[in-house]
Amino acid sequence: MSAKKDLILSSTQDGVTTLTMNDPRRLNGWTAPMLEALTEAFAAAASDANTGALILTGTDPYYCAGVNLGGALKLGHPRDLHAMIVEHNQSLFEMFLNFPKPLLIAVNGPAIGACVTSATLCDGIVASEKATFSTPFSALGVAAEGCSSVHFARLMNDTHAQRMLGPEGFRPTGTEAVEMGLAQWVVPHDGLMAKAQEIAAGWAAVGKKREFRAGATLDELLEINRRESVQVADSFLSRPFLKGQFRFLWSKKKRGPALTFMMLWLSQPAWSRLR
Repeated sequence: MSAKKDLILSSTQDGVTTLTMNDPRRLNGWTAPMLEALTEAFAAAASDANTGALILTGTDPYYCAGVNLGGALKLGHPRDLHAMIVEHNQSLFEMFLNFPKPLLIAVNGPAIGACVTSATLCDGIVASEKATFSTPFSALGVAAEGCSSVHFARLMNDTHAQRMLGPEGFRPTGTEAVEMGLAQWVVPHDGLMAKAQEIAAGWAAVGKKREFRAGATLDELLEINRRESVQVADSFLSRPFLKGQFRFLWSKKKRGPALTFMMLWLSQPAWSRLR
């Protein structure tokens, strides 16, 4: 699939616009083209007078495999790389935080990384029984993002937040996510979009305003995101992360991205002193 317009499918019914991430070959992962298409679709829905609420979902079998780390870093001066990572991470979550209308995430299958944390910044999460939620930041050697370092414990509790964000890397199902407080609704897979439409149409009908869960405010979440984005950039340029990404990408025979990480890893002791 190459046409950007095909990466996001859009439809509007009863005041609700549904955006479907449509790149199943890449598990709906947030590649650069997907993020560009998603940004444009969010902007269009924000300015559309016929859209009172927005649903975001994915083409089966995945909701989204998260950010494509292999394409996130390019060779360059470390200060430029650090600034690029900060800007990229911050703007990704600001797209969700600054969206002005009620936003419902319909998780139809596995969700990994940033697509999980961004979902918690929305008004609600409805999950299919086939959904799973994974935030493997500890295993990857990167800092928590998407305000999860603070927001997860508020939505769930400290124990559940640490299970997901820490070394255990707990991956709850849709049912478990509701029990923990991560999601609000779980339904049979075949009924997911009907339930999502029902919820969002109800929001649109009463003119619901954009809200954040667990009593969070926009200004607070924006500040957490700014702080986390710097921490994410620091961890992305750490030696353990660069080495781990090189080995992973090499094992997948992705030679070009792997060599980028290898060069960054081998030269890190020298350029880290220049930052």
